[in-house]
Amino acid sequence: MTAQYRAFLVEESEGKFSASITELEKPQPQENEVLIKVEYSSLNYKDALCATGVKGVAASYPFVPGIDAVGIVQKSFSKDFSKGDRVICSGYNLGMSVYGGFGNYICVPETWIVNCPTNMDSLSAMSYGVAGLTSAACIEAIMENLDQNSKSIVVSGASGGVGSIAVGILLKLGFKVTAISTKGTSKEGIDFFKLLAGRHENNLSVIDTETFLGEGVRPLDKANFSAGIDTVGGEFLSKILSQVEPKGVVSCCGNVAGGSFKSSVFPFILRGISLVGIDSQDSPLQKKQNFWDKLAADWNLDLQSQTKVITLDELQEEITTILEGGQLGRVVIKHGDDQ
Repeated sequence: MTAQYRAFLVEESEGKFSASITELEKPQPQENEVLIKVEYSSLNYKDALCATGVKGVAASYPFVPGIDAVGIVQKSFSKDFSKGDRVICSGYNLGMSVYGGFGNYICVPETWIVNCPTNMDSLSAMSYGVAGLTSAACIEAIMENLDQNSKSIVVSGASGGVGSIAVGILLKLGFKVTAISTKGTSKEGIDFFKLLAGRHENNLSVIDTETFLGEGVRPLDKANFSAGIDTVGGEFLSKILSQVEPKGVVSCCGNVAGGSFKSSVFPFILRGISLVGIDSQDSPLQKKQNFWDKLAADWNLDLQSQTKVITLDELQEEITTILEGGQLGRVVIKHGDDQ
């Protein structure tokens, strides 16, 4: 009998998409590939889009989403990885053209995986996931381009995965942070950001999105921030650019609020602002390894209070929540022992 595994499979029928927990045939690795028994994966916005059939995300259907996973190598045709190694796979074509982390097994090329740091457990790895890598890339871009005396940074989408991790790391590094969030003034949001800030609470201010956007976007506005991290795009990126100080930098990594934005040349030619695009999906493998090592050491956060752990059977509800803008922090899927 062919070995099988459980997976969250999305199928298409006459233009309509549906998902179910299904038994699939366990893949077999070929030359330079590894078979990984997944311990944890995570839910990202791109996964939710894939799970609902949004065009341009998954290559074809039926399909198993999940753009990251951590687990144990079960079978290897790689000279660099052996059975029993604990590894992380994030980005590249996982969960886009190759069945992803919403299944109990993944089979991927050796060039997509890195060793999980020895001082990071599997749950912590997926509490960061692709969101953590993206946050790290955004922060690195800022620190490489920002004057060392600059201290004030604004983060949009701050209650989501990328935004919340970025806020936590920036506070730990000593920056003053302004967090923009749709939940900024709600009790739920206040409690969330209080836990997120911890002992750095005095360095964090929170603004709800309506207040931040205010009267709209001007070509140049009062310079309130040394730098910015924009995780949502659209008007938010436009507004952040108009409010960054001379020689500042803005890292851009998301498009939840829109794939285009309106601005002028003024932030760039009158203030010399740099706009840096972040692509963590296809970053060089060594760069990803460096980010994981930082997240396990100097940039390490206790994400327990902002991470919700679920099972595959609870995944559909969380997909609906993230698409409706209701996700706080991170959602991690624990894969069972019945693999």
